[in-house]
Amino acid sequence: MYSGLYYPSCHQLESSRNGRIRMSEGDSVGESIHGKSSVVAAFFTRIGQVYQSWLDKSTPFYAVRWASTLLLTAVYMIRVYILQGWYIVTYALGIYHLNLFIAFLSPKVDPSLLDEDEGPSLPTKQNEEFRPFIRRLPEFKFWHSATKGIVIAMICTFFEAFNVPVFWPILVMYFIMLFCITMKRQIKHMVKYRYLPFTHGKRTYKGKDDTGKTFAS
Repeated sequence: MYSGLYYPSCHQLESSRNGRIRMSEGDSVGESIHGKSSVVAAFFTRIGQVYQSWLDKSTPFYAVRWASTLLLTAVYMIRVYILQGWYIVTYALGIYHLNLFIAFLSPKVDPSLLDEDEGPSLPTKQNEEFRPFIRRLPEFKFWHSATKGIVIAMICTFFEAFNVPVFWPILVMYFIMLFCITMKRQIKHMVKYRYLPFTHGKRTYKGKDDTGKTFAS
């Protein structure tokens, strides 16, 4: 008698079982790949946190920071002198440091872009309100960028592809000329808008000394 029920064959059951096995294997592979990527991301995140922590701790020690940068610069220059190459990398590093230095000397808001009655202005008289000089590039960012530039240039000296043959005296003369022109323009800008890129602290005024004399009424 025909009951109307469907009974799958052994071949269909085997195919269904194999399909479920392949799906479970695919899910396990996906989970393992996702787990590995999350571990790698967590590792680099941890490195970034440690690096930022060291940067935060080194913020008040500006003398030590700049001394280490100067030492690293000396090591780089000695390496370039011994290898007698990678002059184009050194020239690019010098241009990069010059741009950082100009940004360090420049105010955050260019006075030439402001009208006389707009925005904050620097004090020009003794009795005006004290306003500290706000740089376009703060000291810490200046140091950090300069140090990273030296490290990258040091890494480039390990690759021959960056050793472009060039007549280095021309680069030296061009850099000196560019430095003089840039600094002359910056000094003219400072004189024109009457500001100094350094803050010495707020001026204090001392009152009259107390003589200790009393007056009888």
